[in-house]
Amino acid sequence: MYCGQGLCRAHEPSQPEKSRATDRQIPSTQRKKKDHQIPNGRSSLHRTRRNPSSSTPPKPRPAMAALPYLAVLLLLLRPAAAPAARPPPPSKPPPPQPHQKVFVWPKPTSISWPSVVYAPLTPTFSIRAVPTHPALRHAIAYYIRHIRAERHTPLVPPANYTLARVPVRLLTLSVSDAQVPLGPDVDESYTLSVPADSASADISAATPWGAIRGLETFSQLAWAGGGEAAGGQSIVPSGIEISDRPLFTHRGILLDTARNFYPVRDILHTIRAMAFNKLNVFHWHITDAQSFPIVLPTVPSLAHFGSYSPFMRYTDKDVRRIVNYAAAFGVRVIPEIDMPGHTGSWAGAYPEIVTCANKFWAPTASPALAAEPCTGQLNPLNPKAYRVAQDVLRDLSALFPDPFLHGGADEVNTACWEDDPVVRRFLSEGGTHDQLLELFVNATRPFMVHELNRTVVYWEDVLLGPKVMVGPTALPKETTVLQTWNNGAENTKRIVAAGYRAIVSSAAYYYLDCGHGGWVGNDSRYDKQEEEGDGAPLFNDPGGTGGSWCAPFKTWQRVYDYDILHGLTEEEANLVLGGEVALWSEQSDAAVLDGRLWPRAAAAAETLWSGNKGASGRKRYANATDRLNDWRHRMVARGIRAEPLQPLWCPLHPGMCNLSQ
Repeated sequence: MYCGQGLCRAHEPSQPEKSRATDRQIPSTQRKKKDHQIPNGRSSLHRTRRNPSSSTPPKPRPAMAALPYLAVLLLLLRPAAAPAARPPPPSKPPPPQPHQKVFVWPKPTSISWPSVVYAPLTPTFSIRAVPTHPALRHAIAYYIRHIRAERHTPLVPPANYTLARVPVRLLTLSVSDAQVPLGPDVDESYTLSVPADSASADISAATPWGAIRGLETFSQLAWAGGGEAAGGQSIVPSGIEISDRPLFTHRGILLDTARNFYPVRDILHTIRAMAFNKLNVFHWHITDAQSFPIVLPTVPSLAHFGSYSPFMRYTDKDVRRIVNYAAAFGVRVIPEIDMPGHTGSWAGAYPEIVTCANKFWAPTASPALAAEPCTGQLNPLNPKAYRVAQDVLRDLSALFPDPFLHGGADEVNTACWEDDPVVRRFLSEGGTHDQLLELFVNATRPFMVHELNRTVVYWEDVLLGPKVMVGPTALPKETTVLQTWNNGAENTKRIVAAGYRAIVSSAAYYYLDCGHGGWVGNDSRYDKQEEEGDGAPLFNDPGGTGGSWCAPFKTWQRVYDYDILHGLTEEEANLVLGGEVALWSEQSDAAVLDGRLWPRAAAAAETLWSGNKGASGRKRYANATDRLNDWRHRMVARGIRAEPLQPLWCPLHPGMCNLSQ
């Protein structure tokens, strides 16, 4: 075999590989003839091998008078003399080799790699699928280009490994059922195998969507090791077996495109980054009180009057491009049109159906009309509101094929409804705010279920309130999913205990916009120079909110350590579909999109795919730090401008930046 700095290349195929570098030693006389230098990923740090005795200065020659005595001594010792080159026996066994890492994020559920051997990819490496599928064809074309071109070097490259003699030239995908549509319960499991001394690797999956997840894993296995010995090509673990499947079927990102607009290219960019992290749901919060940026054919005036500008609109062509692109990476797109609250942007086209539109949101002498600036809610007592809402929902379902349709129904403001005289008369005659919301739900939810054949997703408010809610009879469990955002695990428990399926987006853990301070203007609370008094709510001082209602900033550790099944029985846990991190865009747009999402969304991606605990049941956040540092490094190389986790010194010195050893 050929050995260099921490790397050996198998030369004699008849010799079996060993699992430890210490078992691959060869006689020093043979090594002296065959050693050569192979880079291990840090070319600037290469050192040439030298004879260990070369560092010892030569001893002075003995005096001539001592030669006769030396000759006699040699004669006496000759029968028992050992070869001079033999080193003394070691006083203790050599230290074990460091654990060899498999650089894949999110961490696969099962990995077997008995021997630390890598195989180079050929320059003509290719991927073939049997049978094929339109989404799979796109993914194959993408990953062939990507794998051939990417030359990732880990921050701390693996050492002490063997380079296999047989390069990998082909990756074969085997799919059991290529016709399974992308949907809520799709099987994303796969197995990946790179047999030792084989020119081909294999991915087997039940569906094309599982095969796409396997392709991403294979792409992350490849890295730029081996140097000239690998022909300048990336290398992948040889003899590795991976069996992988997600813990949760719903793993997503919510992006709000109403407070601030995001161009199509940035949405596609985000979907691609989601696929890198095996996230599979893009929850598109398209409209809100501030803007209505989507052009719908039946009601085009909503976008005409409700968008920020003609250049800040999504056409039907844009939507289909986004949906098709997402499907090619196994990502579902779930649209949300929030109503009856958060609909001030509808007032430009249909002022008669919106209450309290275009009014100051927080009048001094009366209750606030909205949770934040921009007021307006659909009027449940106006029949035209339902005709417009149904037109919107019908057009939306034609553009978005996903079985889920999000109807919002959060943060309904009672003062905004009471601003309307018809509503005030209804209330004065014994009606309630809950009845108003139930009127709206009963007029729109059955339409979505029976006419559009959709499962309806609502925010938790529709059932849990706290101010306005409807009863369970208005929300059949078979066709309703509720998304949590308040009170962490407590509200998740309440929803699943009531028998509803849940998507978890707890603000205390999963809201990525939190902790950036307040954004409303003319706020005198910032003009405070003295230290805040004891017992008063902190605002500016350390530990205060700084104006962010959901402060503090949610670090990746906060995201990673969240157990979305906390406190649930097994039966209740089965009703949790998964989770979504959310980026509400009051203070975000395309300029900061990557940094707001990544790598924190990647932290959620791993917990939703393979959990945040090791085989021992302990949370693996310490282990995850090193791996996520390296994954962030790779994402940046892939064009995702993810924020750093730590100073670069930390991942270069693993464990040295931990709080405890």
